[in-house]
Amino acid sequence: MDTNILLESGTNELEILEFVVDGHNYGINVAKIREIISYTELTPIPNAHPFVEGAFSTRGETITVVNLAKCLGMNEHEEKKTDMFLVTSFNGTNAAFHVHSVVGIHRVNWSQIVKPDRLISNSRTSMITGIINIDKQLVILLDFENIVAQISPEAGIQLSDIERLGSRPKNNKPILYAEDSQFLSLMIYDGLTAAGFTNLMPLNNGLELWELLEQYRQEGTLKEKVACVVTDIEMPQMDGHRLLKLIKETPAYKDIPVIIFSSLINEEMRRKGEQLGADAQLSKHEMGDFVKALDRVLA
Repeated sequence: MDTNILLESGTNELEILEFVVDGHNYGINVAKIREIISYTELTPIPNAHPFVEGAFSTRGETITVVNLAKCLGMNEHEEKKTDMFLVTSFNGTNAAFHVHSVVGIHRVNWSQIVKPDRLISNSRTSMITGIINIDKQLVILLDFENIVAQISPEAGIQLSDIERLGSRPKNNKPILYAEDSQFLSLMIYDGLTAAGFTNLMPLNNGLELWELLEQYRQEGTLKEKVACVVTDIEMPQMDGHRLLKLIKETPAYKDIPVIIFSSLINEEMRRKGEQLGADAQLSKHEMGDFVKALDRVLA
């Protein structure tokens, strides 16, 4: 099964790798994974973050390993014969995550993924982006972007990029943006506000944003309420590629600029976004360039 075809066609589908930590089932989008390798002894890193277990070398590259059991407050394995490293790449950062076993890969639809409620998902510290029932087993999708940002803040959204842009005029044009991570949504809001954008509407996923567009169209207020759409790619209910496809294929919306702002921007994802009609595509560690892209499409 070819994930690239699914994402390219905007079918709202993805592949989830299910894995286990301390007897609990978790998941990650396969698009984030470079490879999976068996556990190997690590080189300790002095004065590293408590979640960092060590590092290893592969094909001339040094990879830092994050101990997911420690991140999640779980017990570690004494016997590591089934332990694996999930080697990932997102937001311009390569890192491995130590898990206790790998279950397999599932093809699912984003509409099957439920956003966690506020009782289990604090906006700034949550490590959960969604929950899905797979074969009568609840699988928790982890917020790997937030985990990495807590360990290495410079790997995430950089508000300091805004400061380097200098003094900027206010811009009151309405911007709708879809971001499922509450932590990152707040960071985006703070960053855009600091950059002078004063009319922001954050939504939790692509479906919420699409329904709001439909509401504005029915009210006849679309032009005054939407000047630009910004979307993540990975989101429950409706992903960014599906949202982009719907917008660009709908006559009433096709002229609305759409910017993809995601941790998954790479050569392959950029090609897919271009095919679907994205007006700009930026990685989440490119906050300054993101602001410049907004300036351009709103001019």
